[in-house]
Amino acid sequence: MGVQIKPSDLQYRYPKNKAQRESPKFSGKPDPRPFDRDDLYEVIPMFEAVMNDLGTADGQVLHRLEEILNAGVPRFVESREDVYDCLFWTMRDLLGPEETG
Repeated sequence: MGVQIKPSDLQYRYPKNKAQRESPKFSGKPDPRPFDRDDLYEVIPMFEAVMNDLGTADGQVLHRLEEILNAGVPRFVESREDVYDCLFWTMRDLLGPEETG
């Protein structure tokens, strides 16, 4: 089934871009569309994809991913696939290959 994240699982609050709520969200690479890191409906599918690929449902990993997105991923990294890569590889390096699925 995969990781399912609820808004209450997040440590930060994100605005909801209701106008874009029904638009397709990140479901894997390739996806060159722009990523809106300030939209709850965008960040949840991104975090779910990264955590699924890391093989973890640990809440501490989720909170670390939020910190990476909000403080570590430069704003010039704009596409969904580039944000995914940045989050995945940064978190994988932090966890170490033996702790990831």
